[in-house]
Amino acid sequence: MRLEDLRPTKGSTHRRKRVGRGYGSGRGGHESGRGTKGQNSRSGGGTRLGFEGGQTPIWMRFPKRGFKNAARVEYAIINVDTLEDRFEAQSEVTLERLREMRLVKGRVSRLKVLGRGEISKPLVVKAHRFTTEARQKIEQAGGTTEEMS
Repeated sequence: MRLEDLRPTKGSTHRRKRVGRGYGSGRGGHESGRGTKGQNSRSGGGTRLGFEGGQTPIWMRFPKRGFKNAARVEYAIINVDTLEDRFEAQSEVTLERLREMRLVKGRVSRLKVLGRGEISKPLVVKAHRFTTEARQKIEQAGGTTEEMS
């Protein structure tokens, strides 16, 4: 057997159904498999998702609650003890570096450092926000904090 001799198993492939091309095609003529008359027989027919035949749909019958603030700013958060575990002394901590190390996931574009745990290594931490405690701990360990805009 050679590569050019390979064929699909008989009966496993089908020709594309070409409807609406006259009675001689076997699947055409007047209705083309769509049934007789009605909304779904027309081009562009059918109803939208969630349509309940004119009855008030479930999403309109139930009360709406809450509020979604469109202007909310999302921060990726990282704690001081995580920095202690994952980074060598004098290394630079940025959002991009944390992404490479898979410590930050998702679409967030800002970083906030929180103060849980202890840190003993001097690190250069670049973030958009720092808690007071986190800033103190990093600077006491001999590191620097740089707040980005």
